[in-house]
Parts: sequence; C-alpha cells; structure tokens
Amino acid sequence: MSVRRPASGECTPSPAAPHPNLGHLTRVLAMDRDETLRRLDQLAAQFDEMVDASVSSNADDEHDPEGSTIAFERSQLDALIRQARQHLDEVDAAADRITDGTYGACQTCGRPIPVERLEARPVARTCIGCAAVRPAAPAGSHIRTHGRDGTVPSA
Repeated sequence: MSVRRPASGECTPSPAAPHPNLGHLTRVLAMDRDETLRRLDQLAAQFDEMVDASVSSNADDEHDPEGSTIAFERSQLDALIRQARQHLDEVDAAADRITDGTYGACQTCGRPIPVERLEARPVARTCIGCAAVRPAAPAGSHIRTHGRDGTVPSA
C-alpha cells in the first residue's frame, strides 16, 4: 500500500485564511512549555521515588500474585516521561518556526495552516489535508514511518 501526497487542490485552506496571531500563539506555546516542564519534574520525582523504594525493598515483584509489578509501574512512568519529552520537543520546534518565520506553513505542501488548526493545536506542522494523508512524525523523531520510496509498508 502506498501513501500518496495530496494534489495541489486537496489541502487548500479556506479562501480567506487569516494570519495567525503570533504573539498570542507564542504565549500559548510558552505556557504549554512551562506546564510540560512541571509535569516532567513531577514524573521524574515519581520515577526516582519508585526506584528508591524498590532498591530498599526485598520484595520479589516478579512473583507477586497481588496487583501489578514494580517493573510494570516503572515502565508506565517511563512511557509518560518519554511522551512529555516528545511534546516538549514539539513545542520547542513550533517556537523555532515562529522565530525563523516558517510557523503556520504546512511542512508537507507549503500552504498556510488554517488559524483554527493552529489555535486548537499550536504545535501543528501540517495542514489538515496533509495530516489526514499521513500523520507527521514527531519533531526530532528519527522514526521511519515509510519506506525509502515514500510508501508505507503493508502489514
């Protein structure tokens, strides 16, 4: 199965797409960044507490018939930390796009991203048409979502 890029008219925004209020969106991104950093601090503290508690405990969580294991809980916290770091990368990438003047332009087709999408999702890097065809990989991601020829491998 191959994924095609949208044709030139498929992801056209509304005819009178207004320009985004960059000052407002910069403040929204800054607040989102601060909130994400606070969340990361809380998650890291929980993770450290869990590691410290498991070091001082001689419990054999691998064979505990009651409830989830410490390893499972640690894995859950690790996943939440990775998600928060990924979101922080997306926020920072959006702030960089504002600085370099590329914010609000779809990174796939180059057309303006509708203001409504940017208001709802300030870290958006693609217009809705391009996002519907193939979701963008997270900022800073090295995950290959398609083959070398641009097609998505079939399962």
